[in-house]
Amino acid sequence: MTTQSATQRTPAEIAYASELQQLKQWDPMTPPPGWQLSPQAVEKFILGCSKLGIERKFVADPGIVTRIVVALCTHRGSLLVGEPGTAKSWLSELLTAAISGDSSLIIQGGAVSSIHQLLYSWNQAILSQKGPCLEALVPSPLFRAMQQGKCVRFEELSRCPQPLQDATLSLLSDRVITIPELSGEDGVLYARHGFNVIATANSVDQGLHQMSAALKRRLSFEHIRPIRQLDDEIAVVLQQTEKLNQQAGIELTLDHAPFAMLVTIFHELRNGQTLDGRSTDRLAGAAMSTAEAVSVAHTFCLHAWYYHQGELKITELLHFLLGSALKDNPEDRRRLQHYFETEVAEKQGQHWQQLYAARHLI
Repeated sequence: MTTQSATQRTPAEIAYASELQQLKQWDPMTPPPGWQLSPQAVEKFILGCSKLGIERKFVADPGIVTRIVVALCTHRGSLLVGEPGTAKSWLSELLTAAISGDSSLIIQGGAVSSIHQLLYSWNQAILSQKGPCLEALVPSPLFRAMQQGKCVRFEELSRCPQPLQDATLSLLSDRVITIPELSGEDGVLYARHGFNVIATANSVDQGLHQMSAALKRRLSFEHIRPIRQLDDEIAVVLQQTEKLNQQAGIELTLDHAPFAMLVTIFHELRNGQTLDGRSTDRLAGAAMSTAEAVSVAHTFCLHAWYYHQGELKITELLHFLLGSALKDNPEDRRRLQHYFETEVAEKQGQHWQQLYAARHLI
C-alpha cells in the first residue's frame, strides 16, 4: 500500500494536483504576485469547468467566490462566516490550495492561548546553548505563511482570545512581525507577496470572544449559506458519499431514491419549510447541514456493506438519521416526531412509507 493510499484524507493540493497543473498550463492571465494561478483560474478550480474537465468542488453563487478571490488579491484578509457544515473550511482549503499550492498552514483559534502559539516560540535546548538565534526559533503556521508568501487558514477566529485577535491587527495592516530577541535584519520578518489570511467563524456558535471593530475592518466578510437548491444538495451528497465509500474500500451502487429522501428531510428540517411551501418544525439543537447528510449517507452505506451484504434498507436509515437530528435539546425529539406524523406520512412513494413505518425508533 502506498503512502498516499494509506492516508485517511488527502489535502486538496495533492488530491487535485493534475487539475491544478492543467489550470496552470491553461491560465491566460498573469497571476497576482505570489499566487500560483490567476483569480479566474482559482474560480474555475473551485466551481468547476466542464470545458476543461475541472470538477466542481463547491456549490455556491459564483458571485460569492468571485468576491472572495478578488478580496484576497488585496491586503485585506477574508472571513468566511456561516452555519456549521456549510463547508467553510473546505472552501478555505480549496482557496489556499489554488493560490499557494499548500493548504497545511492552519491555526485553530480555539487552541491558541498564547502569543507564542500565534507567532513563534523557542527551542529551549538550542536557546540554552546558543541563546536567541534563528536556529532556535520555532515558527508558527502564521510566521511560515508570511515567510514563504502563502495563505494561512485561521479556523474559528472568534474562538481566539481577544488579546491574540488584537495581535493580528499589525500583521494584517503592516505585514510585519518584530522579534525583539533578535537584532538586525533577523529581528524583523516582512511578509512576502502571496501572504494573506483566510479565516472562518461559526455564525451559530459565536465562540467565547467577540471580534473587535478594528479586526473586522481588516477583514472582508462573506456569508457562506447552506445549499439552496435541493438537486444541487443531492448531487453533492451522492458525490461525496461515493468518494468516502471508495476510501473505505466498499463498492455500492447508490440508488438515487433513498439519498434524495435523506437530503429532503435535512433540507426541510433545516429550513423549517417543506418543498411545497408549508411551515414545519426546525430542530433547535442540530444543524442538519449538507456535511451531516454526507456523514449519515456514508454511515448508511457502511452498515449496508458490513451487515446486509450491500443491500440498502430504508428502515435502517432512521437509526443513523437520529444521531444527527437529536443532539442535546429534548424538545427536538417531539419536533421530529411531529414532522414524521405531519409530513413524512403524507409523502408518496415506497421509500417514504418504509421510513414512516420505522417512526417508532424516534
